[in-house]
Amino acid sequence: MVAETRLSVDQLVLPLFVRAGRKLRRPVASMPGVFQLSPDELVEDARRAHEVGVPAVLLFGIPERKDAKASGAYAANGIVQEAVRQLKRELPSLVVITDVCLCEYMSHGHCGVVAKGPKGARILNDPTLDLLARSAVSHAEAGADLVAPSDMMDGRVGAIRAALDRAGFSDTPIMAYAAKFASAFYGPFREAAESAPQFGDRRSYQMAGTNPEEALREVALDLREGADIVMVKPALAYLDVLWRVKAEFGCPTAAYAVSGEYSMVKAAAARGWLDERAVTLECLLAIARAGADLLITYAAPDVARWLKEPPGG
Repeated sequence: MVAETRLSVDQLVLPLFVRAGRKLRRPVASMPGVFQLSPDELVEDARRAHEVGVPAVLLFGIPERKDAKASGAYAANGIVQEAVRQLKRELPSLVVITDVCLCEYMSHGHCGVVAKGPKGARILNDPTLDLLARSAVSHAEAGADLVAPSDMMDGRVGAIRAALDRAGFSDTPIMAYAAKFASAFYGPFREAAESAPQFGDRRSYQMAGTNPEEALREVALDLREGADIVMVKPALAYLDVLWRVKAEFGCPTAAYAVSGEYSMVKAAAARGWLDERAVTLECLLAIARAGADLLITYAAPDVARWLKEPPGG
């Protein structure tokens, strides 16, 4: 009766990985219970999650072919675009959010256009913006309810907002990965999305964990450019940043309980070292208490069921 913080199924967002094919359900070894899914299987997993109360999914695509222009990211018949169309046709009340990034579609695995020179390879920020904007528009054309740029290029929220407006999608919101940190917790995700960089790392465009003040500046920039929701990623290791973002800006705020957080709990629970239900709910409560309005978690269907059951039920 006097709880100051509550968890609700309305807060949950389930990430899903989609690839071409039919009746395809490929397990991700480092993420028990998570699969690469063909669109038909994706619809069924989304349906089961929606039936227990999960209101939204976040889609990541794995294309059949990759290239140096990430052409699969903005192709009208791309894997995410096709998945969006099927989801909106079969589950019209489900909120479909699409990840807007290029790493899964680039042959080199980076989130932007790469130029190689005598001093090595570097990411070209501005040429990347056009590809991101084209991707976001193609997702909106397919029926996406929200687009979520995760690349961390400077100016991408403004570029996407302008492109959506020009294309007639001024009502399509943007959920920006505003404070996305270079993190060791992303390892299992890179297996699931087949998006590990082929050289170097992403520290030149993702944020340093040493810089919370810079994170606040990044959030402020994204809001000025038109972001409707901002995100902190990862969640548990950056609760202080999440708290400060919510306190400073008071805007709708998401937090991503990333693959490493999920896999650690799964591994410990499989060995009987932790109570999976209790620990998962405690972690999500901490994230909500720090200020998250939306909780992006691979455990969303389980959490939705647990929240409807009494402890021990």
